[in-house]
Amino acid sequence: MIRKIKSLSFLFLFVFSVGFAQVKISGSVVDEQNQPIPFANILFVGSTIGTVSDENGEFYLESDKTYNQIEVSFLGFENKIIPVKSRDYNITITLKEEASMLKEVFIYSGKVKKKGNPAIAILKKIWARERKNGIYLFDQYQYEKYEKLEFDMNNIDSAMINSKIFNGMEFIFKGVDTSNITGKTFLPIFINESVYNSYGKNKGGRKFREDIVANKNSGFGNNQNVIAFIKDLYVDYNVYDSYIKIFDKSFVSPISKAAGISTYNYVLTDSAFIDNKWCYNILYYPRRKGELTFKGDFWVNDTTFAIKEINMQANKSANINWVKDIYIEQEFDVLNDSVFLLKRDHMLSDFSLNKKNKSKGVYGRRTTMYKKYKFNEEKDDDFYAKEVNPYDTKIYNKEDAYWEENRHEKLNENEQGIYTLLDTLVTVPKFKKIYNLVEILGSGYIEFNNFDYGPIYSTFGKNDVEGLRIRVGGRTYFGSNDLWRLQGYTAYGFDDHQIKYGVSGKWMLNPKNRVIVGLGNRRDVEQIGVSLTTTNDVLGRSFASSAFFASGDNSKLTSINLSNAFVSIEPKKNLYFRLGASYRTLKTASPETFNIDYWVDKENNIKKSDVIQSEIDFSIRYTPNRKTIGYGVERNEVSDNYSTILLNYSKGIKGLLDSDFDYQKLQFFYRQPILIGGFGRTFATFEAGKTFGEVPISLLNVVPGNQSYFTIENTYALLDYYEFITDSYASIHFEHNFNGRLLSRVPLLRKLNLREIIGVKSVWGDISDKNRELNASTTIVNYVAPTKGYYEYSVGIGNIFKVFRLDFSWRGNYKDTPGSDNFAIKGAFGFHF
Repeated sequence: MIRKIKSLSFLFLFVFSVGFAQVKISGSVVDEQNQPIPFANILFVGSTIGTVSDENGEFYLESDKTYNQIEVSFLGFENKIIPVKSRDYNITITLKEEASMLKEVFIYSGKVKKKGNPAIAILKKIWARERKNGIYLFDQYQYEKYEKLEFDMNNIDSAMINSKIFNGMEFIFKGVDTSNITGKTFLPIFINESVYNSYGKNKGGRKFREDIVANKNSGFGNNQNVIAFIKDLYVDYNVYDSYIKIFDKSFVSPISKAAGISTYNYVLTDSAFIDNKWCYNILYYPRRKGELTFKGDFWVNDTTFAIKEINMQANKSANINWVKDIYIEQEFDVLNDSVFLLKRDHMLSDFSLNKKNKSKGVYGRRTTMYKKYKFNEEKDDDFYAKEVNPYDTKIYNKEDAYWEENRHEKLNENEQGIYTLLDTLVTVPKFKKIYNLVEILGSGYIEFNNFDYGPIYSTFGKNDVEGLRIRVGGRTYFGSNDLWRLQGYTAYGFDDHQIKYGVSGKWMLNPKNRVIVGLGNRRDVEQIGVSLTTTNDVLGRSFASSAFFASGDNSKLTSINLSNAFVSIEPKKNLYFRLGASYRTLKTASPETFNIDYWVDKENNIKKSDVIQSEIDFSIRYTPNRKTIGYGVERNEVSDNYSTILLNYSKGIKGLLDSDFDYQKLQFFYRQPILIGGFGRTFATFEAGKTFGEVPISLLNVVPGNQSYFTIENTYALLDYYEFITDSYASIHFEHNFNGRLLSRVPLLRKLNLREIIGVKSVWGDISDKNRELNASTTIVNYVAPTKGYYEYSVGIGNIFKVFRLDFSWRGNYKDTPGSDNFAIKGAFGFHF
């Protein structure tokens, strides 16, 4: 999510013929006491074009046809028809209460009775036939999809135009447009177009394949980071589903069978012919504030009860960050009397730092159009298993003539101008400086030709052994899709006066199956007891080793000299095999406070304080639904909303290069995010492992403690480092974020948009007598394993000032451990929608 926010801040900086609708009106709807009437219906007389007022009674409506009257209606009030001009802004419409209706509805709460409501009767018929609509009627289907993604700066005013930041770039303001949804002025700054061939199968197990045919991108060339970021924001959705996922949040669909009636009020307002089909118009709006809901209306056919058109606008009080408005509209085409197919899908989001009407932000718009539907052309399972290379350069270099022929709708003047604008803008020196600054903040690296200095966020660190630590490093960088990359760093601690370093290299030998070889070496100080599932990452460094703020003793650090080499392959998308070999020496980084001695010959009082170990390892990792950016030796992840399954086997080889121990390790890791409709999201993590053979503390499995003041994933908030030591273990973590589901119903807390988080963690472990007897440490005299099963639980409040969370944790048992904490408060920063 941090990557999303950084990419969003990047798009805020890009900055484009004015188009005029025939009628544009805006204003507010109030009652006779001048109180706003939310969710009133506003309609151009003689049309099906309309909108619904927001929670403050405000609305905006426009049409490219000429209309001179609007009709305003709301339950319990008399309908009102008023004349309008072609440009009529900030009008106030006062509705008069209708006495005969006062006993039927609750006017100011906005609630409509469910019993005997004809709108709900229609809704139930939609539910009964939803799976008979559209592509689900056919065994197999295919279609061509055209997708247009756009970003626009909004609320453009004279202050912005005259701002010093745009000195030398005034030409970008040659034209501004007005949104037909919000009525705000905006400046188009980015456009991306794609054409896809899509294939699907319903019978015999659902399958889907989508091949990208062409892509055109304004100003960013083949910048897959921007494209992937935008596409991840606008995932596909189905209005017939009970919940619609937008920005990792589950909004209740107005057609929801599971929660629709309990979440929305429904009102049957109109009926009319649409494309020669008689349809009903149903208005809907939320029953409560602060929940992830929409307002709007939809048209439904009177015989098939399939949705013909639907408009959805997110409730402004919805608990979602950095987004002021979300608007969705869909249109369906008629194949025959019983089949409706999706024809056009449009979504607009208003990204902003706050939800004030005059605050500036960025519109993100996606328009998707579908045509050339074909049905029941048989394709076997092998066809769906094949993948077209999405990084083929031919896809991104189509001629203009191709786009003229294959666009499903023509670009308007503003959209056509974006391509020219960005080509010009990237030549402006001031713009280049702004671009480079944002790129540094987003990536953490400063670019010098083909070398990047960084990451700058790792420059400073602190611990009890090194004291203040300074680190400098860099990497080769010819482009995001480099087939090889070298990285390195050096660091110095002002207390231990030691120089550390690390260097690594990776080469991709076969891009098709992602065959990669790598090797590296690192000499550094590390906290090795912060993860149950271990890796041989040469350049990795834990937060515990460099945290500026820590509680208790943070001197149990190990000096490590690690060399490794590996080869990996990805024979199938998101399925990885890795074979590696490593050689390491381990010794205490602070002999006075941390001793890791072990017996070589206990009878003759011979012990050793360092470990020399050669090891080979083999791992299998599967990450279904993982999305990545680019095709180089290193790729960025689009989001973390995917499951991970890891199985790792390693073997220590005694005698190889003077290696000390012979052992085998087997480790399993499984992480699963679970969306639970409108009740939020759960992250579940399970780890298990076993070490076969006799090994000292440096090679055992230490249950990860957390002595920082921050919440760290997959660690135990109330455990110290090395509090539990095992050679067999099983650990499970559950964390559930309600996304404000509960607190949104508490009146005094609703406006704070806080989010409730609960969690429980538990670990069982054991250690053999032989491994206990091997211990000769004077600082960790007795190994303690959680044989009874340790657990802790927590309650947290998230979204404090949009970026902070607090977690309150309690020990469930092992409360009598000397020096242990039974309660802790920890926090974390993060950017989340």
